[in-house]
Amino acid sequence: MKTKIFSFLLAFVLIGLYSCGNNTDDKVDCTGVTPTYTADISPILASCAIDGCHGNVATQANINLTTYAGAKSGSANSKFLKAIKHQSGAEAMPPAGNDKLSDANIKLIECWINNGKPE
Repeated sequence: MKTKIFSFLLAFVLIGLYSCGNNTDDKVDCTGVTPTYTADISPILASCAIDGCHGNVATQANINLTTYAGAKSGSANSKFLKAIKHQSGAEAMPPAGNDKLSDANIKLIECWINNGKPE
């Protein structure tokens, strides 16, 4: 009897842990959304790609967003999307006192990354 209860509880806990680790609710649907850096992403990042932030001079976190190569490299950072989504584990970007990017722009950036970061 104790073995059956233990087995049931163990299975319940394992299923719960598995489902928590596989939450897909925050995954963006990129169906039909194929942004490119030149047409879509560069204009969004232009406000970030200024000196003192993520420009050519004194770049924050060593991320330079003034070029395609810099944006491609910077977006490979595991905290990049967390920062623009204002999620825990990364400093919110843009920083406090500035408006968060729109959900539409965040989706474009995330789809650009998911689609292989086309230029």
